[in-house]
Amino acid sequence: MKRHGRLVAGFVLLALAVGLVAPAPAQEKPWWPFPVEDRDPPFNMEGKKVKKDYVPIDHAAKKWNMCVSFPHMKDAYWIAVDYGVVSESRRLGVKMQLVEAGGYTNLAKQVSQIEDCVAQGANAVIIGAISETGLNKLIDEITGKGIPVIDVINGVNSPKLAAKSLVSFAEMGYQAGEYLVKKHPKGSKPVKVAWFPGPPGAGWVVAGNKGFTDSVARGAIEVVSTKYGDTGKEIQLKLVEDVLQAYPNIDYIVGTSPTTEAAAQALRDAGKSDKIKVLAYYFTPGVYQDIKRGAVLAAPTDSAVIQGRIAIDQAVRILENKPYTKHTGPAIYVIDKSNINSFHYESSLAPPDFKPTFRVD
Repeated sequence: MKRHGRLVAGFVLLALAVGLVAPAPAQEKPWWPFPVEDRDPPFNMEGKKVKKDYVPIDHAAKKWNMCVSFPHMKDAYWIAVDYGVVSESRRLGVKMQLVEAGGYTNLAKQVSQIEDCVAQGANAVIIGAISETGLNKLIDEITGKGIPVIDVINGVNSPKLAAKSLVSFAEMGYQAGEYLVKKHPKGSKPVKVAWFPGPPGAGWVVAGNKGFTDSVARGAIEVVSTKYGDTGKEIQLKLVEDVLQAYPNIDYIVGTSPTTEAAAQALRDAGKSDKIKVLAYYFTPGVYQDIKRGAVLAAPTDSAVIQGRIAIDQAVRILENKPYTKHTGPAIYVIDKSNINSFHYESSLAPPDFKPTFRVD
């Protein structure tokens, strides 16, 4: 029996070390009230933005089972969202199982993973979708069983959703472009920009691209190349290298967080770090470090951790027939050298010691 106990204890320690399950919750400071913008009417990104402070419930009435699906866990952005859903699941006292599809080309895998997760007894499903439209049939099937589906981060256009916890990526792209327009207004010397919006077909990328291109059209800015690709760093590095070869005299590289991390490396290797400036259109630890050291100018933040937290809170509220906000997301703001040392770190980034976690029991 003693040997069996030691083996069990050893397995638990190993599981905690690799992040398979969440450790017991430590006491943490309340993350609320947090400034958000509700959409009126819900599910309409062109709708009115209603500013308010979000306050979650204190605790779930029972140990609900949450199924969470992400496109991948290949970059620190999704690890921040993971931290949000894990932390809020612990705080509220619910179970959580997270699955990740391995990349934006794996829609069929995401569908299959969610089907399996539901079959294992999920009470609610939270989806960071690979495709804006490709999950609609599955969402119809899930909601037909009386299981609420919450859209987190990326955006899907199914009318059957119970709630959305996300921001307008059109606004994220717009604010990145606006940052450039302020530096290069109409009538000033034109600058050339290479733009890397992310994986083709993803809802957030379609929106981000529209926001960015609409914004820069108001300035002395020419987008000379637009390159789509999965947000793995190696893929983005190849895209950046191709653009640098085709357009050696560009002034800016703007894109996803992995794009900017790859660009910093490529520009160092090419000896062009002082000639070509870099701007991200969302925020991760890599972007945080690069802004601090001057390799990236700025990035808007959508407070990814908070979006994950709110999605879990929305799911519990729905299951317990409590009032909930149908469509909300954190207020967006830009981080650069002027506020990099004073912004609310814990709302945008996971703690440095947080490991990817796939279960909360």
